[in-house]
This record gives sequence, C-alpha cells and structure tokens, in this order.
Amino acid sequence: MDKLVITGNGPLEGEIVISGAKNSALKLMVACLLTDEPLVLSRMPNLADTRFLSELLASLGVEVYWPKGESTCHLNAASLKTTIAPYEQVRKMRASFNVLGPLLAREGHATVSLPGGCAIGARPVDLHLQAFEAMGADIVIEEGYVKAAAIRGLKGADIEFPFPSVGATEHTMLAATLAKGTTRIKNAACEPEIQDLADCLNAMGANVSGAGISTITIEGVEKLHGHKHTVMADRIEAGTYAMAVAATGGNVLLKDAPVEGLTAMIEHLEKAGVSAKIEDGGLRIQRGEGRLQPVDVDTKPHPGFPTDLQAQFMALMSTADGVSTIRENIFENRFMHVPELARLGAKIQIRGNEATVTGVEKLKAAQVMATDLRASVSLVIAGLVADGETTVSRVYHLDRGFERLEEKLSACGATIHRASE
Repeated sequence: MDKLVITGNGPLEGEIVISGAKNSALKLMVACLLTDEPLVLSRMPNLADTRFLSELLASLGVEVYWPKGESTCHLNAASLKTTIAPYEQVRKMRASFNVLGPLLAREGHATVSLPGGCAIGARPVDLHLQAFEAMGADIVIEEGYVKAAAIRGLKGADIEFPFPSVGATEHTMLAATLAKGTTRIKNAACEPEIQDLADCLNAMGANVSGAGISTITIEGVEKLHGHKHTVMADRIEAGTYAMAVAATGGNVLLKDAPVEGLTAMIEHLEKAGVSAKIEDGGLRIQRGEGRLQPVDVDTKPHPGFPTDLQAQFMALMSTADGVSTIRENIFENRFMHVPELARLGAKIQIRGNEATVTGVEKLKAAQVMATDLRASVSLVIAGLVADGETTVSRVYHLDRGFERLEEKLSACGATIHRASE
C-alpha cells in the first residue's frame, strides 16, 4: 500500500494541464453498451475507477482497447456474452451500477450487484430503480443483486425526482435513449457532466434535449451508432488545484480548466482574496502575500458550490484569518476528513452538517490517513502548507480520482513523492 510524503515548500508556480473528468468518463464508458458499434473516448483519465470499469465492461463481453498510460479508449460492445455484473466487480466502485440501465434497455434484462464506493453517505439507488419501474421494468432485489427485466422493452414515462440526483438523472437518461416513446425527467440534476453525456448520446443518434436544465426530454430511438467523443475536462480536479495554489500562494495556469462549470468556486476564491482570471487556454490562479480571508460555504447542486470541493475548501480555510462556516447539504457523512485535518493543527468544530473553521497561522506536519477520495486530496493541500514532513496513507482513495497528482504538483515546485508503507 502506498503513501504520499509531502514537505511544505512555499508557493506553486507554473502550469497544470487538467485531465478528463472522471465523473463524465464513467457514464460515457457505459454508453458503449447501448450500441453494437465502436465508441472511442479521448482525453480519458487514467484512474483506478476508469480502469475498474473497463474491466467490468470486458467481463460483459465488451472489446476494450486502452493501453496503459494512453488517453484514448476504444470500446466495442458488438456482442455481449452476459448481462450479469457480479459483486466482485461492482463493489469496487459505485458507478459500476450504471451498467444496469443500458443492459436493460438493449437486452431487455440484467442482473447487477448493489454498488460499493466511498463511505460518504447512504446514497441509495432507489431513485434509479423507481425510474426503471416507471418505464415498465419488473425489478426484484435478491441476495444483494438487482434483477431487472423489460422483455417487451422499456417505455417512455414522466419521472420526477424528489431532489436533483446526478446519478439517477444520468442513469435514467442512458436507459431512456432506447425506450419506446418519450421520457421526461423532471427536477433533473444540471451538472456539466450531464450535458457532456447528452452531447455524446446525441452524436450516437439519440434524441436528448434539455440537459443542463431541470427538465430533460428523451425521445426514444430504435438504435444508436458509434462515435468518437472527447471527455470534458475535470472541473473537480481544476477546483482542487486552484485551492492548492490558493493555499500555498504563487501563480499557476490551469490549462483546459472548464471555467463555465467553476463559477461558484471562483466566486468563493475571490472572496477569500485569491485572483482567478480566465485566460486563453484556461484559468490563472494567483495569490499574493498575506493570509486568506474567511469565507462561508454551503454545498448545493450545480450551479452551487460542489460537494466534491467541500473538503478541499475546508483545508484552504484552515489557515484563513478568521472564522468560516461550511455546511454540507448533499451527503450526510462527508466530514470524515476533519479529525485528520485536526492532526495537522486545524481548529474545526462540527455540529450536525455544519463545520466551524477557525483559521490558524500555520499547520504542522503529521501522519494522516485518507478516508475517501476528496478527503485524501484535502490532506494533500494541508500538507503542502504545513511545517515539516506530512505522510498521507491509504492513497488508493486518491488514485480513484486524480491522475498523476504528485507529478503535476512537483512540476510546479511542490515537494511530494510516493513511497511504500
């Protein structure tokens, strides 16, 4: 098992190229199951999660050509050999569950294990299953598996979610592309990754409109065809590096950063005293001397402040000149990084879904442990500004969502390397 060793080493300077978005790539990959023609995805992030999913797709019979280290992935589901996704595969990552809808839409039946993933809340899949039932599927849950059947095919339906669930919106949209008739998703999530998925599906011959607003309409078609698609840049990765620069000071250009999806984060950084300027080719983050100003945050669905940047922003506020309040409104168990930040000297009090952060002048190095994907990178940010040598263990969490992180930070002057525990 690996760990990261970090020594606080002053400002970051240079350029960081933002990789393809993990949260988009995973849903784009399962779209290959909707057609018997090749789907080619470029700017694919080489991550543990995307590699796990490629293995699952291969086990279903998808031909996968994705050499190690390359950013173009070729997927061909011309002939599937099974519609069963076993626990051993799906447990590794929650997004694996999204093979259910495409398999159900194309083959008329599927058996998929209930998912695993980060322990940041219950995140039940009931909304996914209710949507498929509304579209005519018969669903039974037995021994940890979802068994779904729609032998006569899925049918269009009006589906209204009680809250804008990203996963349920994407999953329903995937399945509805091959349903008979019209499907309307009301109170749909509006994240940019949903627009990216819709763009790809439409290029494959689907008829999806309204992605990016609260009502999405899908006119079902009989068949989808192949396509070559470039995965959108990762706004969470871009936001993470922006906060690393803000924490350490310095001047870094985030090349290819999807600025239109980062409006809320940019507003919060500017309130803290950090310059975030749009440039041709990306977003330039620059912080002068002096301490950051405290800023309150409420996580909200897009276009609000992303829950996936909450832990990173908390690390940033740990050295601000004053008190900030961070409210987590999306997941009920996403403050697990707080005890680890406290080991580095952060002063944070939690009451329910609210964290009060009293900034300190300096953090101090310590041995800390990652608890989930975003928590792990918040500890990296804190380690970059702490006095001494910080070690972050269990970084397999980090490898699920950040491509070549230590390489990208080192190129900007950070002292960080990977070692075996």
